[in-house]
Amino acid sequence: MNLPKTLGELKKSGYTSVSTKDELRRNLLNQIKSGQKRFPGIIGYDRSVLPQIENAVLSRHDFILLGLRGQAKTRILRQLAYLLDEFIPVIAGSVLNEDPFNPISDKYRALLKQAGDDLAIDWLHRDDRYHEKLATPDVSVADLIGDIDPIKAVREKLDLADEEVIHWGIIPRTNRGIFAINELPDLQPRIQVSLLNILEENDIQIRGFPIRVPLDMMLCFTANPEDYTNRGNIITPLKDRIASQINTHYPENIRDAMAITAQEAWEERGREIEIPELMKELIEGISFAARDSEYVDQTSGVSARLSISAYENLISNIERRAAINGENDLYPRVCDLYSVIASVVGKVEMAYEGELEGPTILAINLIGEAVNTTFNERFPSPKTPRKRDAEGLPMPIDNTYEAVIDFFSTGRRLELSDEMRYDEYKAALDQIAGLKEIAKKYHQTGDDRETYMVMEFILEGLHRANVIAKESPDNKFVYTDMLSNILRD
Repeated sequence: MNLPKTLGELKKSGYTSVSTKDELRRNLLNQIKSGQKRFPGIIGYDRSVLPQIENAVLSRHDFILLGLRGQAKTRILRQLAYLLDEFIPVIAGSVLNEDPFNPISDKYRALLKQAGDDLAIDWLHRDDRYHEKLATPDVSVADLIGDIDPIKAVREKLDLADEEVIHWGIIPRTNRGIFAINELPDLQPRIQVSLLNILEENDIQIRGFPIRVPLDMMLCFTANPEDYTNRGNIITPLKDRIASQINTHYPENIRDAMAITAQEAWEERGREIEIPELMKELIEGISFAARDSEYVDQTSGVSARLSISAYENLISNIERRAAINGENDLYPRVCDLYSVIASVVGKVEMAYEGELEGPTILAINLIGEAVNTTFNERFPSPKTPRKRDAEGLPMPIDNTYEAVIDFFSTGRRLELSDEMRYDEYKAALDQIAGLKEIAKKYHQTGDDRETYMVMEFILEGLHRANVIAKESPDNKFVYTDMLSNILRD
């Protein structure tokens, strides 16, 4: 790319400078008019969060994204850089990315007067115009804004009144760009005060230094509502100066959640591992169950990372089984769901009731809730209320699962494991007469492996409905008759 190298060449090219917020606004409007996709990879926010962000940009607002963990807040902010011009001209050597037409420091104003149209310029790519900082209690004003550097003053024999003795912080170095602060409430109140001038007057002050540096940038923030009570707060004057507050949220339906997991999860295992829709729904159902559970602290939220890591662990368990048995059966089973417990226990903050249960029991129960919800959506209820005829007499019940229940009521047991060979797995499920017919009736598929997975899913659904019992000795799953199990206990 042949870009101008001096101010004179830049003038001849017809380039005109605009403020960062006007640049963002212009480019966003052009993308909207052209129908271009904005914020690619952000799923589930098309009618909620993204329109509000676009309105904030069009209004030239600094804004804050407020939401629980794992709601793509940081990813959204990083994508704002794609609304910037690909390159902008800056004065060569300026750490503040100064505009060749309008320098903001004494040094480069003097240089412009001296060099005129021969002023050397560089070109700054948009990727270098976005910076972010994670707010932690040890962040100082010097980190963000800057401080006087006495060593520099001595080394270069400068007066302390000379602005050249300032060591600029990360915010001034993001001049003419976008600066984001993650987890704003974690920033100490006295540090938050240092941001007030930037938001309102677009300038900075360092200590008592008589200097005014007009900055040109967009400021963005993220915060977790939990932080307002647990770790800190946003001071009222700062909150008042942030023009737009936009609330994020978790996926509102299973389809959006599945799309996010498919986009983020690591599936490249060197060979194809097919995961059917039913199993993907069950994985997402665990997160949805956790977000509705009274045993989970809902103020902390349940991150989308739970589903992502659970999905990855599920695939890994399939790989592990194939390696153990030396076979190519790379297909999930319902018993594989319990291999994701490690992905659940570390992703949920338990309420008091959950602490009484314990993390592992809570994870197992959340998996059970996901199974129960999905089973009830796809299969008839195993507990159909008995109807009565015109004379009030009870009518015979047409029980879809009668053959399955009869199998266990005769005292027989069915043992499954996530380490069984595929032929053993099939043989075990084939023992139950009528089970395959139920699976095929309510779940049409041309894949025999999926049919057997659904057969196991029916057993798990009946167990969760308290129709048949299940024991889990030595990492195995043994289905038995409910009544016999109760009497034995």
